[in-house]
Amino acid sequence: MKIIIGSDHAGFELKEMLRQELTASGYELIDVGAYAYDKDDDYPDSAAAVARAVAGGQGERGILLCGSGVGASIAANKIKGVRACLCHDIYSATQGVEHDNMNVLCLGGAIVGPALARKLVAGFLAAKYQAEERFERRLQKVLALEE
Repeated sequence: MKIIIGSDHAGFELKEMLRQELTASGYELIDVGAYAYDKDDDYPDSAAAVARAVAGGQGERGILLCGSGVGASIAANKIKGVRACLCHDIYSATQGVEHDNMNVLCLGGAIVGPALARKLVAGFLAAKYQAEERFERRLQKVLALEE
């Protein structure tokens, strides 16, 4: 699975840890930045980079980090085709994919520690969309909102 990953300064340290571990685990990653800690960078830039890459098919899923994860989630969801969700629990990180076809996981670098981040990412990446009639019906209604 090819994954797009990105962060602003507040998510940078956690992104780097996840990037290294996911690469070591055999995932193909496209890192869209930040490439160095810069306290003056802005989360909408990293959110747009991850979201556009996922929506454009450059990767199957995205992982996006900022300080709380809230701003990144809001910004990423402005891109058509992106279903970005802020998750701090494993149930949401997996169920969001299984029921809602979530394609971008947002994490708060100031909220989630490394151990929980590993588990959230593992659940998100292992989950598969369950295209049951009720989930597909709801997804189609969500997609219609983009038009």
